[in-house]
Amino acid sequence: MADRPTETPADPDQQLGNAIRRLRKKRGLTLVQLAGSAGLSHPFLSQLERGLTRPSMPSLHRIAQALGTTQQALLAHSATSPADIHVVREGTGTPVANSGGSARMLGGPQFAVHPVEYTGGPTGFEEYYDHPGDEFLYVVHGAIEVDLLGPGGRELHGLHTGDSLLYPGGTPHRWRVLEDQDPSGVHILTVQNAPR
Repeated sequence: MADRPTETPADPDQQLGNAIRRLRKKRGLTLVQLAGSAGLSHPFLSQLERGLTRPSMPSLHRIAQALGTTQQALLAHSATSPADIHVVREGTGTPVANSGGSARMLGGPQFAVHPVEYTGGPTGFEEYYDHPGDEFLYVVHGAIEVDLLGPGGRELHGLHTGDSLLYPGGTPHRWRVLEDQDPSGVHILTVQNAPR
């Protein structure tokens, strides 16, 4: 019988904290320096690195930018599976708070893509995100509006169940649940290429 594929670690909050600490130390930064660069408090980052709290997607984005990486890459590095096959079971995966819902990392650091599942979401636009890897977004259920800042200016795209959107790395983007939708019923999958 073949060995069972390695699954996501049991304590994803601690794994994420460890990934942030490793990269912070690799960059030669103190907690105070990282906090200043990310615009977050030193006590919050200390708790995060110890696995005592969970960041929101905007906080994780600011931490990733301060560390010269992406939030998806940080999440992927928190899934420490060295296996060639990475299984994430229902209810597992590295969780992250998302306005109006939650997100969880479904990938591992050894792969060139970083999939993230979003359940629920914000009803209003929040800050823009950008990252070097191209991103694919698929609406599993519900309806959202995606705001992209492309070379031709601002583009709004209404997406419904079964719709998808692909945009190049470096494109500032954000999304919100459409007004006539129950935010808790929205389910989205994004897949981002690892930075080259």
